[in-house]
Order: sequence, then C-alpha cells, then structure tokens
Amino acid sequence: MSQLLQQLQTRLSSPLLTGTDISARYQHDWSSEPVGMPIAVARPGTTEEVSVIMKLCSQFGQQVVVQGGLSGLCGGGNPRGQELAISMERMSGIEEIDSASMTMTVKAGTPLQVIQEAAAAQGFVFPLDLGARGTCNIGGNISTNAGGNQVLRFGMTRNLVLGLEAVLADGTVISSMNKMLKNNAAYDLKQLFIGTEGTLGIVTRTVLRLFPKALSRCSALLAVTEFPKIIELLHKVTRDFSGSLSAFEVMWHSYYHFITDNVKGIISPLGERHPLYVLVELEGGDQERDQLLFENCLGDAIEQGIVTDAVVASSQREREGFWKIRDGVAEIGQFIRNTANFDISVPISVMHEFLDSIESELVAKVPAAKMLVFGHIADSNLHIICYTGRREDIKTMYGIVYSIVGRFHGSVSAEHGIGVQKLNYLHYSRSPAELALMQTLKEALDPQGLLNSGRVLPK
Repeated sequence: MSQLLQQLQTRLSSPLLTGTDISARYQHDWSSEPVGMPIAVARPGTTEEVSVIMKLCSQFGQQVVVQGGLSGLCGGGNPRGQELAISMERMSGIEEIDSASMTMTVKAGTPLQVIQEAAAAQGFVFPLDLGARGTCNIGGNISTNAGGNQVLRFGMTRNLVLGLEAVLADGTVISSMNKMLKNNAAYDLKQLFIGTEGTLGIVTRTVLRLFPKALSRCSALLAVTEFPKIIELLHKVTRDFSGSLSAFEVMWHSYYHFITDNVKGIISPLGERHPLYVLVELEGGDQERDQLLFENCLGDAIEQGIVTDAVVASSQREREGFWKIRDGVAEIGQFIRNTANFDISVPISVMHEFLDSIESELVAKVPAAKMLVFGHIADSNLHIICYTGRREDIKTMYGIVYSIVGRFHGSVSAEHGIGVQKLNYLHYSRSPAELALMQTLKEALDPQGLLNSGRVLPK
C-alpha cells in the first residue's frame, strides 16, 4: 500500500476500501461511459475528514473523483486512470430544520427523498424533484445544478441553496453557511461550487430553502394537435394561474405511445391517439377555489381549439397515473439498447423548427434512427432519446444533434451536467472566451488538477 493510502487509513474514521472490497457500486454511475476502478475508496464522515483527504492528496499529487448517489448520466462519477474515489455516503443526515427561517441544514450525502420527507413532516416542501430522488444525494444535485419537475415555479437547485460548505483542492474549508435570502456582502462564493460538478471544490454541507406546503393541487392530462398550440396553452395557463403553475410537461406522440404501448401497468387515460400530450399542474392554497379556476381555464382552452381532449385527475391515484407516463422513461432501458440520450435546451420560439431539423438530418445520415421526445418545455428543456439498435451509430447521432443545438444557440446540457460525456461538445454552447475563463478559475482553485480532472473541462 502506498504511503498516501497508509496515512489515509490511520487518519480516517472509516477504513479505506481497496482491492476486492471495492464493489461495482464505486466503479460507475448511471451513464453508459466506461467503467473504472479507483485505487481506493475513502468514505469520510465529516468536513474535517474531507479536508484531511484533500490535504494529503495535494501533498502527494493524487487525483480524486467525488461520488455521491452515483445517479449521474454523464460519467462524472466514473473513476478514470489511477484516481482515489471519495464517496460521500457516510456524510448523510439532517442537522437542523429552522421553521422560522424556513431553512434546512443538511450534509451533502443526504438523499434527496430524505430531505423531501423531512420537510413534509414539518409542513414544508423542498421543491427539487426528479426521478432519481431515492438515490441521488443533495451534494450531487448542487454540483450539477439539477433541474427537475418544478423548475418553472421554484427554479433550478441554485435558487434553492442559501449557503454551503466546501473543501478546496488543498484542503481549505470554505464555510458560507448563510441562512438569509438577501446577503450581498461581496462575492457570493457558493456559486463557485453550484453547477461546477466538483471541479472547484467538494460540497460537504448546505443550507436549503423550504417553502410552505401547498394546500391544493390540480392535475390534468391534455391532448394538443400541433406545437404552436402548446405555446398558446403555456401562455394561457401561465396567465390564468397567476404564478401557481407548477408543472408543464410535454410528451410527443413518439414517447407517449412507446410508454403506454410497452410499459406494463401504464395505460393512457385518453381514448384516442394524439400528436402531443401535456401534463399540467396547479398548486395553491384552496382546493375548491383552485379546482374551479383550473377547470374553467381548461374549458376555455377546449372551446378556443387549443386543447382537443382532456382528463382532469379526480384523485391522487389518477394524478400518479399521469406522472407514471411522464416518468416511464426509467423503464425504456428494458426495451431499447444503445441509445443516445440528450438533455438539451433551446428557445421555445424555435423548438419546433429545431426538432424538424434533427429529424431530417438524422434520417439523411442515419436512416434507421428513431426518436422519442419529451420535456419540461416551459423552461426550454427537451429530452430526446435517439436509437437504431446499433452501438456504432451512437457517436454519429451525438454529433448530429449537438451540432444542431449549436446552430439554434441552445445548451448541450439543460440539467444533467457535462461530466465526461459532453466534454467534447461544450464548445457548441460556450464561447472561447467563456471556456478560457472557466479554465482560469479551475487553475486558480485547483492548480494541480486534482478534483474531478477531465470532467467539464479538459484538465
């Protein structure tokens, strides 16, 4: 065992995992990127232990990969080369819920669902929500600036973090555990660690915003004939619901029918097939009043020819049935292999033209390619699954779609991050000057390139 590993063994409260003790869990995330074996797995229990690890790694020039719930989709958590893995799994727990300030202080390894349930038990809601809620950790959510299903109303993870604590590459602890919504005392240092995917520092603790729990929720699944009417509908419900719109999920027929035709237990509540489907939700403070507003708005939309068919949920079970269709993407892997998965964003005004361009260019260059399309839309986010069944077509499909994203001035990553997978495509969304500034920040905070090297930026 190397001198570094020997020192880590003696200074950490939990033994290092080495050799055959390193299970497959620590070798890959949920992406299709190559699996890797770390030289060892360190499992710190405190910020101080993370600091010790990085001080020693800085001394020995040892590169590390930081691992949370390993639910990432871009290969950011996969070990590469001779990296030491730092798993945050032992740094889990809720330290405080401050009801007066409506904040929660938690450790970075705390699963998102644990945070949601703790907030609900106190009459609050932590609105970040995504399909991996039971597996992903809040530190990973922060490091990728995760989006999810309620960005439209509450914003990205960045909007939900008031303060945090992080460890730099040399072991320095930066503690900005702010609880206040307004704090303009010079640089807002927490922003260095939100969305930077562990390349500038390791988040260890955080202060999160909580919100009063909604007293009402109204949900409907709607059918629409063409994309311009999707925009009309979005404008109408945004105006009529006066800031209470919490979800606006659009599913193209390709995705919707694939899920309802193939996934066991998922059935379309609409009798006929349609080109587009929208799952819309309103949250408020009075169920009877809000339900009347909701149904009147949707009734107007039908009369105006914006919506062609609608089913309004009359129970929690029906609402969950709507969401099972939307979240059915998690089941696709059992039916389709060798997919190119896209998490992109483009301005809503060009979204229809953008999808037409992708379809035509894919057909021209990869004739067997098929597309499944869905997305949050109101926040400009589209998810696209392209496949032919042939692994050798994946790289070509990535190249085609990302180049079109660049032409339409979109983003190659709306909410999943860059990791390893999108590194070579980042130039489609960031200018040379922006990339140079990012590299300057990286070199200033991590001159040896120890933290998640080769993710987001080349080194």
